[in-house]
Amino acid sequence: MALIRWEPVRELGTIQNEMNRLFNSFFDTPTTANGTTFRRWIPAMDLVETDGAFVLKADLPGLSESDVNIEVEDDVLTISGERKSEQQDRKAGYYRVERSYGSFRRSLTLPEGVEADSVKATFANGVLEVTVPKPVHQAPRKVQITVAGTPAGETEAIESSESPSETPVAEAPAAEAPAAA
Repeated sequence: MALIRWEPVRELGTIQNEMNRLFNSFFDTPTTANGTTFRRWIPAMDLVETDGAFVLKADLPGLSESDVNIEVEDDVLTISGERKSEQQDRKAGYYRVERSYGSFRRSLTLPEGVEADSVKATFANGVLEVTVPKPVHQAPRKVQITVAGTPAGETEAIESSESPSETPVAEAPAAEAPAAA
């Protein structure tokens, strides 16, 4: 009989793979509605930050611009839509359906101050591109302090005629000696 060395790290990797498989199969199970079986569909999206904007690209094959809805509310960009099933009835033979269908909804939180009216979207060849301009942040400005009572444009300087070493020191009054009784 051969001895097999036990490696706990490899065992943890195996457990992790099994748990991933379990959760993937649980959450990605085909859904049946109206006799049609389909998988949940979440389109792939990329978000890129440029110098002046955030650019979101979403792959939406098989959809048209009328199938997609884009909303900006309270600094949240929401893209939603639905890809309808192209179910075919076949009387004989087997066929396989692997493409996913159904509705989707993706929401992204935008930086504070984005103007909803400035968001632009284009749709070409199944790719949705949403451009969100970055909010304009006002740079702090320096405020000039003027002394009250001086005319505008003039600044008043406080001058001293005595140097610090010539400043007179006030002398304390001499203490009176107690009277002898």
